[in-house]
Amino acid sequence: MYKIILSGGGTGGHIYPAVAVAEALRRRLDGEVELLFVGAEGKMEMEKVPALGYRIVGLPVAGLQRKLTLQNLALPFKVWKSLRKARRTIRDFGADVVVGFGGYASAPVLWSAQRMGIPTVIQEQNSYAGVTNKILASGARRICVAYDGMERFFPADRIVLTGNPLRGTFSGKDDGGRAALRTEALRYFGLEEGKPVLLVVGGSLGTRTLNNMMKRWVDEITSRGEIQVIWQTGKYYEPEMTAFMSSRSSHGVWRGAFIERMDLAYAAADLVMSRSGAGTVSELCLVGKPALFVPSPNVAEDHQTKNARALEEKEAAEMIPDSEAVERGIPVAIALLKDDVRRRKLAENIRKLARPDAADRIVDEILAVSFK
Repeated sequence: MYKIILSGGGTGGHIYPAVAVAEALRRRLDGEVELLFVGAEGKMEMEKVPALGYRIVGLPVAGLQRKLTLQNLALPFKVWKSLRKARRTIRDFGADVVVGFGGYASAPVLWSAQRMGIPTVIQEQNSYAGVTNKILASGARRICVAYDGMERFFPADRIVLTGNPLRGTFSGKDDGGRAALRTEALRYFGLEEGKPVLLVVGGSLGTRTLNNMMKRWVDEITSRGEIQVIWQTGKYYEPEMTAFMSSRSSHGVWRGAFIERMDLAYAAADLVMSRSGAGTVSELCLVGKPALFVPSPNVAEDHQTKNARALEEKEAAEMIPDSEAVERGIPVAIALLKDDVRRRKLAENIRKLARPDAADRIVDEILAVSFK
C-alpha cells in the first residue's frame, strides 16, 4: 500500500492540479494507495477537497501580509505550530512520499518531510517559479514543470517536463466530431451558425477588467452584430452585470456567472479572451484554441504575464496588458476574429504545447522516488 501526502492550496491553481494527480494515482494503483491532503486552515481547500471525497488536514500556517499587521506578528508562532503539526501528520500517516503543489500551505509539509528523510516531489505550474517551490527545490527528488527553461529556478538534474495536470478530459475529436460538437455548443448557448464567437472568461469569481471591457463595448457588439460573445461574469460580479444589462439588448451575447459546460464553450469559441493562470493556459493548449490573454497584475511575481509571454514568444497566443484591455480588448479581438490565417497559426502552435498525459507523467515520477 502506497501512502502519499499531497499538499498545496490557497487558490484553485494549487488545489486542482493536486486533485488531478490524486485521481491519476487512484486510477493507476487501483485501491493500493492511501492519500492524504494537507492544506491551510480557513482556505478553500478545506471545503473543496473533502467535497471531492478526499481526507484533508489543515495547518495554521498563513502567508506574509505586505503591510505591517497583527497577523504578521503572529506569523512565527503559526509557522512553528504548523511545522510541529506537519511533522506529526507525516509520522502518524506513515507517508512514503510527499508531493507539493505550491502555495504557503505546502511549505511546512515539504520542509518537514525533507528533514525526516522522506522523498519529496514538487510540481510547479507556472513559467516563473513560486517562492515556496524555489526555497524547497534543493531538497526535492523531482521537480515537475510545465515550461522549458526552468533551470534558472531549480537544479537542472531534477527537472522533469511533465506539463500541468488537469481534471477531466478535453476532446481531441476529429473534424467531423468537432463540427458536431460546435453545432451542439451554439445551440446550447443560443447563438447563430456563421458568425464568429468570442469567449470571455474570467474565472469562477470573475474578473473586473474583463467585465468592465464588456460593459464598455456590449452595446456596439449587439448593435453591429459582427460577432457573438459567450461572457462569463463570475459569481462575484453577476448581480452588478445583471443590473447593467437589464435595459440593454443581449442579442448575440450569452451571459452567466458560471459556465457549466466548458467543453461546449471551447467548442463554440473561435477566440478565447481570458486571464493566463497556469490551469487556463494548459486547458487552451489541450483544446487548441487561439487565445488573447489579459494577465492579472494582482498575482505573486506577475507570473501570469510571464505565462502569457512564454506563449507569445512561440506565436502560440497574443497578449494585451490589463491596463489597456477595457479600451483595446474588443477591437483587438474583432481584428483577430477577422484574421483566419493568424488564428489558425495561433491554434496550431498552442496545440503543440499540449501535454494531455501530465497527471500520469507526474505519477510516474512519484512512484519512481517512493521506494528508491
